[in-house]
Amino acid sequence: MTPGMNLYLWTDRLGVEHRPLLAQLQALGYGSVEAPVLHHEDEAPFREAARWLDGLGLSRSTAAALGAEANPASPDPAVREAALRSLERKILCTHALGARRLVGPLHSALGVFTGQPPTADEWSRSVATVRAAGVFAAGLGVELAIEPLNRFECYLVNDQRRGAEYVRAVGLPNVGLLYDTFHAHIEEKDPAAALDDVFPTLLHFHASENDRSTPGQGQVRWAQTLGVLKRRGWDGVLMVEAFGMSLPALAAATRIWRPMFESPQQLARDSIVFLQQAWAEA
Repeated sequence: MTPGMNLYLWTDRLGVEHRPLLAQLQALGYGSVEAPVLHHEDEAPFREAARWLDGLGLSRSTAAALGAEANPASPDPAVREAALRSLERKILCTHALGARRLVGPLHSALGVFTGQPPTADEWSRSVATVRAAGVFAAGLGVELAIEPLNRFECYLVNDQRRGAEYVRAVGLPNVGLLYDTFHAHIEEKDPAAALDDVFPTLLHFHASENDRSTPGQGQVRWAQTLGVLKRRGWDGVLMVEAFGMSLPALAAATRIWRPMFESPQQLARDSIVFLQQAWAEA
């Protein structure tokens, strides 16, 4: 197991000013980081960041979400084309960073609802768009990890069973599932059993507390969940994902309306101590 930290806690755009942060995370014992690719950025800054990360010995993944203007499930062909182009840009940035994997709710637009359950047409449009992105990613050696989100953030893919169905529908070896403990805490009747059921499709794991703050200080059933991973022989990253109030747009998107922890540094310190102990005890 490798402990990792998602950088959403500090930034929505990785820059040279974050080099000291990366060194601090490495010094704490983190072996991996997850960098945002929320914007249509040039690849050059990611290539530069790859050199810092190589120097620190940090592996990495990237994380992204899509907006209404680039919705893979849209009935508008132009919007779906925009979604594919956006995913391709994010994949190129992922490759430039030297990251193996792009993760997130790549199936649909964040926070966009019709007021109705998803239709078969929305499903098939989304699957076709992500399959095309997956083929593009495979050419660069990049994997896509598809994240189910809770019902308050999307409506196309909410639970793990649906996520595994989606991955199977895409049908590419480099497209798999992301299990996030925050979303599973909301959507699953038995989160550990759900993880066990979908493990064959699992590519990525987000360790995120039920209130989006410090793992181990909330209601997530960590012993049971990590027990499944350990029994199943998981040797990947446990990527901490937490959100604060330092980035107003991101705080609004994740519905963070009050301070949830002392500081990002405190959360990073406490999270790795907890995960290492919980993993050892699982």
